[in-house]
Amino acid sequence: MSDMKTNVQETVTYMKNLGVGEVDFGLILGSGLGELADDIRNPLIIPYDQLPHFPVSTVVGHAGQLVYGELSGKKVLAMQGRFHFYEGHAMSVVTFPVRVMKALGAMSLIVTNAAGGVNESFLPGDLMLITDHINFTGTNPLIGPNDDLLGPRFPDMSEAYSREYGTLAKETAAELGIVLKEGVYMGFAGPTYETPAEIRMARAMGADAVGMSTVPEVIVAKHQGMNVLGITCVTNLAAGMQANLNHAEVVETTERVKADFKKLIKKTLEKL
Repeated sequence: MSDMKTNVQETVTYMKNLGVGEVDFGLILGSGLGELADDIRNPLIIPYDQLPHFPVSTVVGHAGQLVYGELSGKKVLAMQGRFHFYEGHAMSVVTFPVRVMKALGAMSLIVTNAAGGVNESFLPGDLMLITDHINFTGTNPLIGPNDDLLGPRFPDMSEAYSREYGTLAKETAAELGIVLKEGVYMGFAGPTYETPAEIRMARAMGADAVGMSTVPEVIVAKHQGMNVLGITCVTNLAAGMQANLNHAEVVETTERVKADFKKLIKKTLEKL
């Protein structure tokens, strides 16, 4: 048995002993978006530093805990704060929680993030359905020996984000009167924001938004055969499109749109 599978089993056993049961959906809540987990009913909260093989999230706007319970009639396990490659974690660590979610029974994953808008029609505060992604991190979480018990050596990424889930999210947004843009998310390693030249490159390559997360987790989710729904909050315009970039603006913008974001995720989850 691989070290990864052993570590996952140890974490799952620990969580089950705390009272975590079956999981329908995993949720990864990005910068400033963690308040969705506050709506989970009968929550069981587990700080990351209590979990075996879990690192600690160090980014402002990330609470650093798992929340298990019921949301929109589904059993969910939500990450209030994710891990990033730029924090110095190995990709296997960044994506470890997705392995745990799947081992607990989750067949679907909802990923959210804060990102810079590259599409010139986007405005800060827009929500974007992720239809596809470009991995520009310079690495891949599946590099190294493959455990066939976890997933195939060469996963198919033709439909990294479920078209069925995306259609449902668009229909739900329309019902709620929420404008939901759609586009391609491009993942960079960070932690620097992109240069104006890199943003021009991203736009030329077909990206609509750029960020420093999400891509590794989605790759690992697909490796395990999970269905993925991705929603981006466009918190700022990318480099060269506004005067300057800072993380405080990211948190401020997510605060402004969190009500629509929460309504969209909860109503979509209800229908899935």
